Amino acid sequence: MVGSSHEALHRIFQKDPTLLTRALQRVLHVPFPEPREIAALNVDLTEVEPVERRVDTLLRAETDEGTYLLVVESQGKVDDRKRGSWPYYLSYLYEKYRCEPVLIVITQSSNTARWASQPIRLGFPGWHSLTVRPLVLGPDNVPVIADERQAERDVPLAVLSAMTHGRGPQAPAILESLASALRTIDPDSAAVFVQFVDSCLADPQAKQMWRDLMTAIQYFWRHPLAEQVREEGREQGLEQGHIEGRRQMILRILEWRGIAVPETVREHVNACMDLDQLEIWAKRALHTADAAGLFIEE
Repeated sequence: MVGSSHEALHRIFQKDPTLLTRALQRVLHVPFPEPREIAALNVDLTEVEPVERRVDTLLRAETDEGTYLLVVESQGKVDDRKRGSWPYYLSYLYEKYRCEPVLIVITQSSNTARWASQPIRLGFPGWHSLTVRPLVLGPDNVPVIADERQAERDVPLAVLSAMTHGRGPQAPAILESLASALRTIDPDSAAVFVQFVDSCLADPQAKQMWRDLMTAIQYFWRHPLAEQVREEGREQGLEQGHIEGRRQMILRILEWRGIAVPETVREHVNACMDLDQLEIWAKRALHTADAAGLFIEE
């Protein structure tokens, strides 16, 4: 027995499911495709057991135009399950906070960025009941910051640049610029940024170069990430550890860039005990056309 208009208005479609499609087509003039079969499903959407659903980062932004929820998702690879979970997150957050949610996806992969930037459209062709359009940050749109002065102007953006571009031929210049810029901010913040970058560098050479760069920064020696380097430094003395780390970094940069390193160049670098001179050679290693260019005065 129907007890209210609320109940009647939806139960009529349980009685005749095809009425709903006819109403869409003839009343709303929506081009819903003709169904081959329609089945009534259980209307109870209650979840008896709690289901854990978490976004990676959730921020509330108050602006002159309104309040927004910034939903940040870190995405390593293509995952079609997000077609269901991302719309769910946004709908749930809007219902809970009554603020407009904005989905932002960040990735290190160009392929994943292209996939994530495609709108999620739920409905049928020609009429979408729900459309989710993620904003995507990735290697194709995050700027490459390989200039020390530019990195100093916006250190967090330089960190993001290193996290998304920390591979390939441009990585040495990016990491070198960031390492210099980190000296200009407070040590506690710098230590956090160091760990972020280290965690994102999948290329073993890039990770080792980053750790070599960090041996020259005082706060790094108080950070757990440098424990192994610190132990080596204790054996030879802190300054000797800095010198050896800088020597290895120079040679790694050249090799990483595909530049042949003659034995005479290797011996010259390894014989140098002047940390300031090694610093100059390290900067030249980022740009020189051949290994001998390390020693040519500009």
